Amino acid sequence: MNITEVKVYPVKDEGKLKAYATMVFDNKFIVRDMKIIQGSEGAFFVSMPSRRKKDGTFKDIAHPLDQDTRLEIERAVIEEYEGAVQEVKSDSVTAEEL
Repeated sequence: MNITEVKVYPVKDEGKLKAYATMVFDNKFIVRDMKIIQGSEGAFFVSMPSRRKKDGTFKDIAHPLDQDTRLEIERAVIEEYEGAVQEVKSDSVTAEEL
């Protein structure tokens, strides 16, 4: 499967939660509600969509089955997030200059 589209939706002032992401594979399969989280060390990671179980714990609804796929997904999502953040920053600078 190839990643054919990544969309990132930044959130404002949500603490460690920085954005939600949607990813499309082969223009045929979509995964929504991935979360971009900033860890305690400052690094970003991607949390897969999950559902709360009756006992209060969370279980992933969809997730990669191997480490290489997980890294590929994280790289694509975080790269798109960083691009969106840069775009917002440059738009803010341009607006302030006016």
